[in-house]
Amino acid sequence: QGVNSHAEMAYALHQAGFDAVDVHMTDVFGGAVSLADFAGLAAVGGFSYGDVLGAGAGWAKSILLSPPVRAQFAAFFARSDTFALGGCTGCQMLSNLRDIIPGTQSWPHFVANESDQYEGRVVMVEPVARGDAARVFFADMVGSRLPIVVAHGEGRAQFADDATRARFVAEGLAAVKYVDRTTYTTGDERIAYPMNPNGADLNLAAVTTADGRVLAIMPHPERVVRTEANSFMPADHMAAWPHGPWARLFINARRWLLTL
Repeated sequence: QGVNSHAEMAYALHQAGFDAVDVHMTDVFGGAVSLADFAGLAAVGGFSYGDVLGAGAGWAKSILLSPPVRAQFAAFFARSDTFALGGCTGCQMLSNLRDIIPGTQSWPHFVANESDQYEGRVVMVEPVARGDAARVFFADMVGSRLPIVVAHGEGRAQFADDATRARFVAEGLAAVKYVDRTTYTTGDERIAYPMNPNGADLNLAAVTTADGRVLAIMPHPERVVRTEANSFMPADHMAAWPHGPWARLFINARRWLLTL
C-alpha cells in the first residue's frame, strides 16, 4: 500500500514554482530515477504499508535495508543544495531515517496518539524555528498563529529519554508547535487535548535540522494552501487572496533554492 497525499503535495509545489515529479520507490529501487537529479524531496502522507509496521517505519526500512538505496538517500541528505519535506507519514518516515540524516539524532519518534484513536481535525499551530533553522521553510512565518489540518493515528512526538529531549531543546530543532487561543507562550508545558491533538511532548507539530533543510511536519500544510480549504475566509477576499498562509512554506523553499 502506498501513500495518498501526492496530488495535494504536487499542487502545493507547483503553485510555488516547482516542477514536481511523482517518483515511486520502485523507480528508485529499479534505477529508473536517481535522487542525484533532484534538489528537493517531498515525502507525502497517507499510510505507507498501511502503517502495519508502524507509521512510516516500513517505508523507512525499505530505504535503510537496501544498501544502494540507503547510500543514495544519504548522499542526497548530505548535499548542501537540497531540501527535504516530510508531511504526516513522510514525517514519520524521516524520523526513522535519523541514521542517514545529519543533525537529527535527537529527533523524537512519532508514536500512537494518547487518545488511542485517529485524529482528523483543524488545530492551531505556531512556527517557532529560529536562526538558520527558519531560513528554508519559515521565512516571515515565525510567530504567526495559523490553522492547519491534522490526520493521523501516530503523531505523538516522544523522545527516547530525558537526555535526548534536553539535547533536542538545546539544539533548537523545534519547528512548529501546537498552541491554543489562550496560551501566549511556546514553552515546554504541554497544552490540553484537543488543541494538542496527540499528546506530543513539547507540543511538537514539526521538527527540523539546525540548517533548516530538512523539515518533518505531522500536520498537512499541502492540504490547506488554498484559502478556501483552510478555515473561514469572507467571500469578497477569495479572489484577492486565493492562497492561504501555508502556501508561503513552499514558496519559501523555492526562494531559498534560487539563492544558491
